[in-house]
Amino acid sequence: MINERLPKIWYGGDYNPEQWDQEIWSEDERMFKLAGIDVATLNVFSWALNQPSEDTYDFAWLDEQMDRLHASGVKVCLATSTGAHPAWMARKYPDIRRVDSQGRKRAFGGRHNSCPNSPTYRKYSAQLAGKLAERYKDHPALLIWHVSNEYGGYCYCENCATQFREWLKERYGNLDALNKAWNTRFWGHTFYDWEEIVPASELSEEWGGRTNFQGISLDYRRFMSESLLDCYKLEYDELKRHTPDIPVTTNLMGFYPELDYFKWAKHMDVVSWDNYPSLDTPVSFTAMTHDLMRGLKSGQPFMLMEQTPSQQNWQAYNSLKRPGVMRLWSYQAVARGADTVMFFQLRRSIGACEKYHGAVIEHVGHEHTRVFRECAELGRELVQLGDQLLDGRSRAKVAIVYDWENRWAIDLSSGPTVALDYVKEVHKYYDALFQLHVQVDMIGVEEDLSGYDIVIAPVLYMVKPGYASKVEQFVANGGTFLTTFFSGIVNETDIVTTGGYPGELRKVMGIWAEEIDALFPDQHNRIVMKSEWGELKDSYECGILCDLIHSEGAEVLAEYGQDFYQGMPVLTVNKFGQGKAYYVASSPDKAFLQGLLANICEEKGVKPLLAVPEGVETSERVKNGTSYLFLLNHNPEPASVDIGPEARQELLSDSMVSSSVTVPGRGVLILVQRLA
Repeated sequence: MINERLPKIWYGGDYNPEQWDQEIWSEDERMFKLAGIDVATLNVFSWALNQPSEDTYDFAWLDEQMDRLHASGVKVCLATSTGAHPAWMARKYPDIRRVDSQGRKRAFGGRHNSCPNSPTYRKYSAQLAGKLAERYKDHPALLIWHVSNEYGGYCYCENCATQFREWLKERYGNLDALNKAWNTRFWGHTFYDWEEIVPASELSEEWGGRTNFQGISLDYRRFMSESLLDCYKLEYDELKRHTPDIPVTTNLMGFYPELDYFKWAKHMDVVSWDNYPSLDTPVSFTAMTHDLMRGLKSGQPFMLMEQTPSQQNWQAYNSLKRPGVMRLWSYQAVARGADTVMFFQLRRSIGACEKYHGAVIEHVGHEHTRVFRECAELGRELVQLGDQLLDGRSRAKVAIVYDWENRWAIDLSSGPTVALDYVKEVHKYYDALFQLHVQVDMIGVEEDLSGYDIVIAPVLYMVKPGYASKVEQFVANGGTFLTTFFSGIVNETDIVTTGGYPGELRKVMGIWAEEIDALFPDQHNRIVMKSEWGELKDSYECGILCDLIHSEGAEVLAEYGQDFYQGMPVLTVNKFGQGKAYYVASSPDKAFLQGLLANICEEKGVKPLLAVPEGVETSERVKNGTSYLFLLNHNPEPASVDIGPEARQELLSDSMVSSSVTVPGRGVLILVQRLA
C-alpha cells in the first residue's frame, strides 16, 4: 500500500519555499492547516541550490524546510532535483548538454536538457541522490522519494551514438542479425562495421517525424527510453541503498509518446502521474489515462502527483476550472485508483514561465479566494474519508491492450495514411465502453489475459514474439478477443509477416486481408449489417482505413456498403476453441462501436456498473469484500440515478440512500455495498 506511513488519501503538492522568505513560510503553514494539506513535494528543481559548485554541497535550506514542515504536521515527498542541471556544470562539462535531432548542441537553459548518456550527468545525479538519502534517511517527515521530474526528450550526441552501438550489440549480438532485423539491403544500407551506425535523426533517416528505416528509428526510441530509465535506476539504487523501506517514484505523463511506461513501471515502487486535461478534453480520455496508469503495475493504485487547482499556463487556451470541477476531477482520479490528490502548485511563483499556473495559494496571498475555499473543502472531506478507500482495486472483466512500441511503429509508418492515430483509435473503443458504464483495465502485452472475459486490441499493427499464441490460448479457453484493421502486419522490428494479413493472428481471426484502402478525410464507407444483431441494425459510417478481407472460416456479420469492395466483409467473428475472435476491418462511428461492444458484453455476461444518465460517470473500487461505487456527474445540472431498492451508505454524507438519488451538478456520490 502506498500510504502506510500516512494512512489516508495524501493531500498536497509541489512546494517551493526556496523562492520565498520567512514571513511567507509562516503564512504558508497557517494556510496549509486551513486547507488540510498534509504532504508537500520539496526540492524538485533545486540542484543548483544544493550543489553550488563541483565540490560543494549545501543542504542548510532543505534541512530548515524539512524540520519546519515536520513541526507543522506536514509530511514530505522529497525530490532529488535532478531534472535540471546547474549552469556551472553545463559550462565546465559540455558533454552534459543535449544535441537535438538536427545536430545542434544545446546551451544551458530550460530543463531536461541533460544527455542521458553523459558520464557527467550520470555521476553527479546519482551522487546527489545518494547524499540526499544518506542525510534524510531517518528524518520523520520523509514519506516517499520523487526522482527527477517528468522525464522526457531525446539526445543525438556522440555519447549517445557510442552507447547506441553498444546497446545494439547486446540486442542483436552480431551485424548479420542486425542487418536482417532492419532489412538493410533496402537502399544499400548494409552495415559492415558497428561504427558505421549513427542515431536515427534528421541528419540521417528521419524528417518531420517520419523515417526511411522504421527498424532503425524504432530501436533508437527503445534505446532512448531505456537510457533515460537507466538514469532513473541509478538514482533509485542510491536511494534504496540508504532507505530500503521508503518507496520511490517518478512522475509520468499519461500517454506521453517518448517513453515506454510499461517498462518503466517495473522499476517504480509506486506509479505516479501528472494530470492536465484541457477544458475540452473528453472526460472518457482522462478516465482512460487514469486506468492506464493503474494498469502499468497490474492494477496497483497510483499517485496523482500533479494537477492544477484552477488553470494551466502552457496550453493554448488556459481556461479556469469551473466551480466544483477541481473536486470532481480529483474524485475521478480516486475512483480509478489514485490514493493521493496532489497539486502543482501550493503557492504561485512570481516569476518565469509558471507564474500564471494555478495554485492553492494565489498571488493575492490569502485564503479568501474561490480556489482556496474549494481546496479546503476537499481537504476536509479527505480527512473524513481516512483510509477507507486506500488500496481498493478494480474488478474489471474487460481489458484494452495498449503498447508504446506499437504506437511508435504506427507513427513511424510510411503508409498507408497520416490520419491513423493509435491513441485515438484506442480511445474510440474505451469511450464506447465508458458510455456503456463497463469497467475497463488498460493493460500491456505482457499482462496475463486469463482474468478477463473480453480483451480488445485496437490496431495491433506489431505482434511481438509469443503474443499470437497467447491470444489463441485465451480464445481457446473461452475468452472473447477483438482486434481491428491494420493489425498483425509486422513483427517487433517492423518487418512484415508474409502470407497475408493479419499475419500471426490469421489463424485465430479466421480471415485474411488482401489490400488496405486509405480514405481521404472527406471520404467514408458504410458498415451494412447482414442481419439485425442486438443493438446493431441497418448501416453505419466508417473511414480512415478499410481492410479488404476474405473469410477463412469466420462468420461474416457485416459487409462494406459501397465502392468496388461493396459486399466484402467488414465485421467478422470466428469461433476458436471455446471462445470467439472478432475482426473490425475499418474505423467505425460511435453508434456502431457502442452497439457492437454492448452485444459482446451481453454475450459474455459483463454488466454495466449502473444505468445512469448521460454525463454521469461510474467507476468502482473494491476493498476487503466491499464495493465503493463512484457516481461522478460531469453535467452542470443535477442528475437523478436509480440505484435500486437496496439501501446503501453514501460515504461522503454518511447517510443511507436507496431507490432514486440525486447527484448534484459537478457533484460526487460514493455508494458502499458489501459484496456477497
